[in-house]
Amino acid sequence: MALSTVFRRASSTVSNLAFRAGRSPVSFRSGAVSVERLIRGSHQIRRGSVSSFSVSSFSTESAISKTTADENLVSVIESEIECAVAEEAPHDTDFLEDKPEGFPFEIIDNSGERTVLLTRKFEDETIQVEVDSVASYDDEDEEEEAEPNNEEDDEDQESSGKVRVPMVVSVQKGDGVCLEFGVSAYPDEIVFDSLSIKQPQGSDNDLAYEGPDFDDLDENLQKAFHRYLEIRGIKPSFTTFLADYVANKDSREYLQWLKDLKSFVEK
Repeated sequence: MALSTVFRRASSTVSNLAFRAGRSPVSFRSGAVSVERLIRGSHQIRRGSVSSFSVSSFSTESAISKTTADENLVSVIESEIECAVAEEAPHDTDFLEDKPEGFPFEIIDNSGERTVLLTRKFEDETIQVEVDSVASYDDEDEEEEAEPNNEEDDEDQESSGKVRVPMVVSVQKGDGVCLEFGVSAYPDEIVFDSLSIKQPQGSDNDLAYEGPDFDDLDENLQKAFHRYLEIRGIKPSFTTFLADYVANKDSREYLQWLKDLKSFVEK
């Protein structure tokens, strides 16, 4: 009797446990969640490993690519430097010291600047000429002409026709007001591009009347202005010297620019 009672109690306990498990599946859900978290964790670890490897690999490839590109750039720059040195070496630079007879200007040539400044005093006037170093050849297309009989003469004319030195000439008096001329100097003539009156610094008026185009001025007035600049030292006879000077400066500035560029890339 006692034995059967034990079996009934055991059966009842098992039934109750099964019933509770069916009614409250928290333990099963907890177990499932734990397993799911474990699975997710393993996936995340694998993904993290792959991601970390990919970033590391990409960073290495980028570093190699940057180094290769920089080394290639330096190599090309060095080649350009060699060419620039070779082209500059044969040039005779004695003319830089031997100014043409009657050349009245002091030359101010600051390294790193694209222009050369010419200055002089003329009675009560201060004259300054800003000469561009990178535009010493005429860019305008010349009209085609009939072919001459002498080919050498044709080459000489073509060569001399290309030389052009753009300049800005300012003639200033004591009160600060100045005449400013934009001119193009050729070996055989001075061509006026513009003419204006400039007030002292700080009194600029954007709406100020600057006068007509120089070509629209009376012919006699144009000739008078040509003479006005000529006696102040702006003469066609100085054009070749200035063209050679600024061409040499441009070569020197380009060479230094290449060296500065190489130095930056190598840092």
